[in-house]
Amino acid sequence: MPLEAIEIAKKIVEAATDKQASDVVLLDTRKVCSFADYFVICNGESERQIEAIREAIDEVLKKEATVSHHYEGDANSGWVLLDLGEIIVHIFSPFEREYYQLEKLWSKAPVVLRIM
Repeated sequence: MPLEAIEIAKKIVEAATDKQASDVVLLDTRKVCSFADYFVICNGESERQIEAIREAIDEVLKKEATVSHHYEGDANSGWVLLDLGEIIVHIFSPFEREYYQLEKLWSKAPVVLRIM
């Protein structure tokens, strides 16, 4: 039986934190966004860490038989986006995250969890 989107999102958060991602936020965007139910936003402190976080999330997706519909960016750009349909994952460098301020843009979305 496939997992619900929230369960997959929580597994993504766990995978990111296992790779020492910082300031991890899971937003419930169901009432404020037409294209995704959840956003996972986190920081990687270096290109190597951003890539490690992405790889850990890919492993979770394989285990859960979930595929990424779209993938954008790479570690050296400072922003990697994984579009899983119901879940959008943003892995940022601290500079890029501050620049784009997605939490401010989506401030009406309730925070499901935050790990600093």
